[in-house]
Amino acid sequence: MKELPNFTVPDTAQLGKWLEDCQPREVENALRVNRPEGCNLGGLAALLSPVADTFLQEMAARSSDITLQRFGRTTQVYAPLYLSNLCTNRCLYCGFSADNRIDRRLLTIEEAEAEAMILNARGFNHILLVSGEAPHAMGVDYLEEITLRLRGKFAAISIEVQPLETEEYKRLFAAGVTAVAIYQETYDRAVYKEMHMSGNKTDFDYRLQTPARAAAAGMREVGIGSLLGLADWRIEGLALGMHLAWLRKNFWRTALTVSFPRLRPAAGNFSPLVDVSERDLAQLIFALRIFDPDVGLLLSTREEPRYRDGMIGLGPTRYSAGSCTAPGGYGSEDNSGEQFSVGDHRSREEVCQAIRQKGFDPVCKDWDSTFQIASNG
Repeated sequence: MKELPNFTVPDTAQLGKWLEDCQPREVENALRVNRPEGCNLGGLAALLSPVADTFLQEMAARSSDITLQRFGRTTQVYAPLYLSNLCTNRCLYCGFSADNRIDRRLLTIEEAEAEAMILNARGFNHILLVSGEAPHAMGVDYLEEITLRLRGKFAAISIEVQPLETEEYKRLFAAGVTAVAIYQETYDRAVYKEMHMSGNKTDFDYRLQTPARAAAAGMREVGIGSLLGLADWRIEGLALGMHLAWLRKNFWRTALTVSFPRLRPAAGNFSPLVDVSERDLAQLIFALRIFDPDVGLLLSTREEPRYRDGMIGLGPTRYSAGSCTAPGGYGSEDNSGEQFSVGDHRSREEVCQAIRQKGFDPVCKDWDSTFQIASNG
């Protein structure tokens, strides 16, 4: 099998100096770029730099124009389905960390299917299957079986689970998985080492190459992201943009998305290492939209309703709704064992109504799995 190319993270100190050296004129130049492929990495650095803070209104307007041009007046709505909170990793920031004393649970195939059908009954056609990382308890066999059961009931099935090998991703793609989300958590090697105490997740480079393995397997879509609150968000954003550009160049057939998870209260009571404000998050979102006009940008229920509503149409193209981060949480009011507490507790319909009030159309289905089934056949 052909060896996959590897993405290399630049030195974070160099990225930091690049950001600090940016001048206002570079921000102005990046805002004037009107190419289909967006601005270059120099432009992204300028838009993420401290001097760009005073240009936030102009960035919001430019990001809004690009989003409307590329995606129209639509916002996709999806829901996560937590299959398990079992985890063998010791990650200081995560509620699922093996060190935390929480109620642990792995849904049976039947229980997972029942949870999925609750979401289906609520109008969701796009679901994200999520779990802690415990490969021996929940491996590819499990994921394949639940996907085969659900593929005819949902338009799109995404997964956010432990990193897998290319052949394993191929197997899940054939079963009906349409997308893979895998977050590096932080692109700062030193911080990454400090945060991940033990478990498979300690391997920075293996995780870093996971999006490439998923894309090489033929996944229709691959999502990346950085957990905001662990390291300098500007440096994280620039490294994230570089990773995005590298994936775009090497796997141009694959659709790409970026998520912006900010740290939320969770078991273990981890405190963010750095503060990332709502304004900072907005600057990051606008910068990446201007940098890559076609990337899907996800804003989850980690954020408060007020903020999510205010961002509609300005850059994000996908919103989660009615989320529960505990396995079995949709069929029960018991949310013990959740990964983190959500900020937006509204139902799907309430989120959809907020989207409509902004003049946008909430989309619950923009893809049919029969297209994938036919192509795999």
